[in-house]
Amino acid sequence: MILEKIISGGQTGADRAALDFALEHKIPHGGWCPLGRLAEDGPIPDEYRLKETQSGNYSLRTEWNVRDSDGTVIFSRAAVLTGGSGLTAKFCKQWKRPFIHVSEAKTKNPARALVEFIDDNRIQNLNVAGPRDSTEFGIGEFVRTVLEEALEQIR
Repeated sequence: MILEKIISGGQTGADRAALDFALEHKIPHGGWCPLGRLAEDGPIPDEYRLKETQSGNYSLRTEWNVRDSDGTVIFSRAAVLTGGSGLTAKFCKQWKRPFIHVSEAKTKNPARALVEFIDDNRIQNLNVAGPRDSTEFGIGEFVRTVLEEALEQIR
């Protein structure tokens, strides 16, 4: 695994779990967030090194994080991507960036799948995306668990 940086948008749930994981493990992080550092729980804390887009539009942040990464992991608890997660997959196709959907409901050995995706695609800057906590309660815990297990597999 050659991961050098975690990119995410700072929303609650999957994004925030990835950024917290990066901070805890001293992995460089960054990414784009909406103007005003908008998130469903208020302004995104400054501890997350995110740059603001010129718009409060969440989809612009989503697209720029896909564009600026080598590949994207889209986490979900559900088997099917919806909302912003589905839009992330669309942007990955548009920008011709590899992506993997890691679903708690359907992915067997999610950490192994993630490690293989990163290795196979030589991902250095990984965009981590997925639903907000209010959409899929507990998604943050799932993301943290998978990232921790993936890190253990590469040590």
